Amino acid sequence: MKRLWAWAALIIGLIYFILPLVGMTNFSLKMRRGEYSFDAYAKVFADSRFHETFGYSVWMALLTIVFGVFLVVPTAYWVRLKLPYLRPYIEFVTLLPLVIPAIVIVFGYIRLYNTSSWLPLTGSYVGTDVLLVFGYATLSLPYMYRAVDTGLRTIDVTTLTEAAQSLGAGWATIIGRVILPNVTVAVMSGAFVTFAIVMGEFTMAALLNKPAFGPYMQLLGANRAYEPAALAVIAFGITWACLGLMQLVSRLQKTPQRPV
Repeated sequence: MKRLWAWAALIIGLIYFILPLVGMTNFSLKMRRGEYSFDAYAKVFADSRFHETFGYSVWMALLTIVFGVFLVVPTAYWVRLKLPYLRPYIEFVTLLPLVIPAIVIVFGYIRLYNTSSWLPLTGSYVGTDVLLVFGYATLSLPYMYRAVDTGLRTIDVTTLTEAAQSLGAGWATIIGRVILPNVTVAVMSGAFVTFAIVMGEFTMAALLNKPAFGPYMQLLGANRAYEPAALAVIAFGITWACLGLMQLVSRLQKTPQRPV
């Protein structure tokens, strides 16, 4: 009986999540009256703004991932190795982006780094790009940090560090050539989540007036009928591809490497 209820709950959950996606996909294929077609998708892919915004968001996602790795991996490693008593406080800080709205974060950035501040980042195109990367890294911090922290729990950080130091390795070498290769799967998991977040984020990009994918989706949705549905299906596909890659990478996980 319990197994029956479990299957029933699973089926209801699948229906709840899949039916809206099926309906949206069906609608996106009905641009041509009386028949199914990919006209809406063709128009989206032919739009120069799609290529511009998609490429820009991909670039921002890659920069955010690199920045997140350089920020999170050394921090999580050092906390686990030398400052374990700070873990509860670090975890609390990394959870704050889940409870602080993105609009509050970006308004804080604009207020701190406007043209009349000590560091006027909003006064230039590159400066607003930097702010956007910082904002994206903040939004993805809960997921990146927990992924890396979970990866560090699966290895003996202290033994690896002592072995590397006995061979004359410095801290940069230890992190880059010993710790990072052993948590690659965890880093990749956090990277894929970060990529999905950046590709769909709207608030920060819109308020910083950047040509990102999220604002383009909103603009298209306000002026078209079928193309927004096609664009939403594409966005779902990107998210699901990231989740699939996370599963693939986790299955390809190798045994932790040890210095020799």
